[in-house]
Amino acid sequence: MSEMKTEAKGGSFLLKKTSTHHVYTPEDLTDEHRMIAQTAKQFIEKEVDPYHSDIEQQDFNKVVELMHKAGELGLLAHSIPETYGGLGLDKVSKGLVGEIIGRTSGYGVAHSNHTCIATLPITYFGTKKQKEKYLPKLASGEYIGAYCLTEPEAGSDALAAQTKAVLNPEKTHYVLNGTKQYITNAAFSDTFITYAKVDGEHFTAFIVEKDFEGLSLGPEEKKMGIKGSSTRTVIYEDCLVPVENVLGQVGKGHLIALNVLNLGRFNLGSACMGAAKYAFELALSYTKERKQFKTAIAEFNASKEKIAKMAARIFASESIQYRTAGLLEEALGGLYESENHKLVAKQLAEFAMECSVCKVYGSETLDLIADESLQLHGGAGFIQEYKIEQVYRDSRINRIFEGTNEINRLLLPTQLLKKAGKGEIELSKQVEHAVSELMSGQWEIPSNELLAREKQAVITTRHLFLALLGTAFQTFQANLAQEQETLMKLAEIAVGLFAIESSVLRTEKAVTRNGKEKEKLKSKLTATVVSETLFEIEKQARQLINGMLTGEKHRQYRTILGKWLNDLQSEGEFTRNRGIAREFIDSGRYVV
Repeated sequence: MSEMKTEAKGGSFLLKKTSTHHVYTPEDLTDEHRMIAQTAKQFIEKEVDPYHSDIEQQDFNKVVELMHKAGELGLLAHSIPETYGGLGLDKVSKGLVGEIIGRTSGYGVAHSNHTCIATLPITYFGTKKQKEKYLPKLASGEYIGAYCLTEPEAGSDALAAQTKAVLNPEKTHYVLNGTKQYITNAAFSDTFITYAKVDGEHFTAFIVEKDFEGLSLGPEEKKMGIKGSSTRTVIYEDCLVPVENVLGQVGKGHLIALNVLNLGRFNLGSACMGAAKYAFELALSYTKERKQFKTAIAEFNASKEKIAKMAARIFASESIQYRTAGLLEEALGGLYESENHKLVAKQLAEFAMECSVCKVYGSETLDLIADESLQLHGGAGFIQEYKIEQVYRDSRINRIFEGTNEINRLLLPTQLLKKAGKGEIELSKQVEHAVSELMSGQWEIPSNELLAREKQAVITTRHLFLALLGTAFQTFQANLAQEQETLMKLAEIAVGLFAIESSVLRTEKAVTRNGKEKEKLKSKLTATVVSETLFEIEKQARQLINGMLTGEKHRQYRTILGKWLNDLQSEGEFTRNRGIAREFIDSGRYVV
């Protein structure tokens, strides 16, 4: 990775400005990163794409064969240290591979699940013997992994698991009984990272092998999308698991389950971004070829507006993902072989909020792009012969995977309040400052500065978030955790803030490096990202103000919001968006 260093702590984007020197962007990729990306791209095009229909028909032997080939190329080994047969690459490389694999539907689900949540628990929390036994095989594809957390009665409330583990009289094995539901890769996995409560009380992680006595599988689930992936129930009936297969400490399984999911959420954001780019390029291709009224439909201004807004949304998602990759690498880069599991858990948790944004924004970006791409296909988009039909179906699961988007949204304000409660941040001072700045009505960015409106939008959105968070806390006090409508709307503003700030920082860094002329497209995309995001922020802020405030305070905040949003409007948006669309229509690809 480049020499970018960050002093950021998790959630700091909600509290203070970030310098361009402390943000990683796609333009910072090294030659090594590009080589890894090219390897993944060639693998998909030459090995996976030709077998697309076989995979969709659930030819799991082919999926396993392809996983072995991916292992030979090192594409399963990026997050495994060299000591144990891996490559020990950075989180940018992990995100790159995830992005490129993300467009492959069933195969991509298997690959991503294996390399992330099915492997990383052992990478970060395994003993030396466990790492020696399992990681080389997981790196090569000899073993394929699954992650078993969800149960019929424990979905979002993962720690309510009912699967039990009891130590046998000989103290050689734990006896597991219970059922895990919706388990990806179940049909062909060799290892199952399984969570159970020891003596019905102590939440603990185990490494379970497919041949362990007492493990069985239910039938394949019949799914709306990602049909080429395996999804089954995993059943433990007096399943014997050797005591040496306890992962981490008894009673500390939550440290593994919840923290590894942070990387899973980041990974999902990368995969969704890759799929969104694919759906976008399908739209470009179709609209350039399809003619109505003797004109390619890409040339109609209504189509151009869609194309421009799709491109802007992808640009923001991309900016978020690479920024977060840089943060994660700073937090975790030196910990692949650490035996200090407490430190590992702390660092995995540090950027939980940013990882949740990756998951929420990435999955909803893919949904939006898939939907608009299908719309641009017209009736053809509803026909299986056209690839967008499958993309549309496959996209839907991503808002549920790795914790629903609702759970991830609730995490954002609650995590920030927890940090304040622990004394890690001085939230009250930040809130006071934000309220003061909003009341003043003064711009903090000179109007002649590059991206002045966009930078001021970032500052104002941050002030608005903090002011409304402080008001919510004053209004509800200890009951705020139960005020989920309030928390969800605060989260929407937080997600929007991370999106616009990441886009602005990326463009500012690129212009500083290459000059305004060469980075005109990024500047236009950033302006559209900010305009579109401000519309959503306004909606959420108005609903929040109307929902929780009354009387004078209600009037006061309505006035402040209206004033600021009027000041942050941009002009000439139709012309700008037509210019953005022209660039992508001409290139036929997402390239910025």
